[in-house]
Amino acid sequence: MINSATIFLGPPGSGKGTQAKVISSKIGAKHYSTGDMLRDAVKNNTDLGKKAKEFMSKGELVPDSLILSLINEVFLRDNPNRFILDGFPRTVNQALELDKLLQKIGRPLTTVLYFDIPDEEVVRRITGRRTCTKCGSNFHIEFNKSKNDGICDKCNVKLILRDDDKEATIRNRLKVYKDSTSPLINLYKEKGILRKIDASASIDLISESIIKFIS
Repeated sequence: MINSATIFLGPPGSGKGTQAKVISSKIGAKHYSTGDMLRDAVKNNTDLGKKAKEFMSKGELVPDSLILSLINEVFLRDNPNRFILDGFPRTVNQALELDKLLQKIGRPLTTVLYFDIPDEEVVRRITGRRTCTKCGSNFHIEFNKSKNDGICDKCNVKLILRDDDKEATIRNRLKVYKDSTSPLINLYKEKGILRKIDASASIDLISESIIKFIS
């Protein structure tokens, strides 16, 4: 189906963002990451960004009203055909509002992929991230080390551990995520469009599973 929407659902650090980029390129779909859009809003110090920053720095979910305003603005601007939503929706209310928006732009939701992964693996993945404050490049102390330890390969600038990548924040994000998304998972399961992905598998195996589900 050319005009359609797919949701990648999973906790932070589950790899859904990485897979969304890979799969969107393979199938010619637009990739929307609410996390990236929110961080851009914070970086650009927009009104929405200022409000979102208060919640993001504590590992709390950004309120539905802010997220929905952002999504609505972007969809109406881009008018995408086939696309992948990464990190949205996170609550039942967001899902219901998303349904209205998708009906408005004529893009049916065909598949929801749930990235299933243990909490400890999430903590290991995220707390190992290091980010360049200049160009935004990401590295990892285990999986993607910089050539000069702690220094960005591109900018020669010191890498940092972002506040929202610290362990205490991550564990709180996981708790908040589970509390808010359990009903959402059940909602999509009842609709018959939820598919579970083993997010602990290799990148290639996960990609193969996703392609199978959405083809």
